[in-house]
Amino acid sequence: MREIPVTVITEKIAEMCIQANHYLSEDMDRALKDAVESEEAPLGKKILNQLQENLTIADQEMIPICQDTGMAVVFMEIGQEVHFTDGNLEDAINAGVAKGYTEGYLRKSVVGDPIERVNTKDNTPAVIHYSIVAGDKVKITFAPKGFGSENMSRVFMLKPADGIEGVKNAILTAVKDAGPNACPPMVVGVGIGGTFEKSAMMAKQALTRNLDEKPQIEWVRNLEQEMLQKINELGIGPGGLGGTTTALAVNINTYATHIAGLPVAINICCHVNRHVVCEV
Repeated sequence: MREIPVTVITEKIAEMCIQANHYLSEDMDRALKDAVESEEAPLGKKILNQLQENLTIADQEMIPICQDTGMAVVFMEIGQEVHFTDGNLEDAINAGVAKGYTEGYLRKSVVGDPIERVNTKDNTPAVIHYSIVAGDKVKITFAPKGFGSENMSRVFMLKPADGIEGVKNAILTAVKDAGPNACPPMVVGVGIGGTFEKSAMMAKQALTRNLDEKPQIEWVRNLEQEMLQKINELGIGPGGLGGTTTALAVNINTYATHIAGLPVAINICCHVNRHVVCEV
């Protein structure tokens, strides 16, 4: 059994809050640079160049890459041989978010109650997903999610008879409805299968997958490629002002489901698609 003080988690989370909000991941940085070269519309290319300029300014002046520094989403993959000490893990995660957003001077956008809407003033609580895995390590994925794109996300409870064509239609419908509101070029996370809530969680987690990693299942790989092509043929373009780059990637996760169901969730993220991963 490996013991990890929860204070270690707090410090890691605080660092990740600041890193994710100031710097793109390497795969996203590459994807945006490639988009500048491949975009065919002059206005679309101009918008993409402006996004690159924004990223450069954020780096040089240490300011967030987007003014909406998001609600903190944390995926914790915990080895079953790990024992946390010196406090409660969930409290430690939230303490890390509070520390990162306060000391990093990041915008605090969380309200403590969805109706009364009083700001918590430290961007807590986070949305935390736990999974228990083999080993004695802890893998943390931190993904702050802005709500311009989050509000454009959808869940479709399809019938099994709708099949793959129904899935394709659901993805395209969600992207068309999002239009410019999701700050394209976007990354489209898709969850297919499971239950209502499982599909949504898979779609969220799909956004954090490295764009260079491809699914092992052949039909999923093919669907990602087809959907990316069809989405980019919609003409929404960078900033919603037209062009050939509406999406940078479509990432799909799948899971077993019930004989009577075909849940499909689409979680859209803007062009920064912030996420950072570390192992403790």
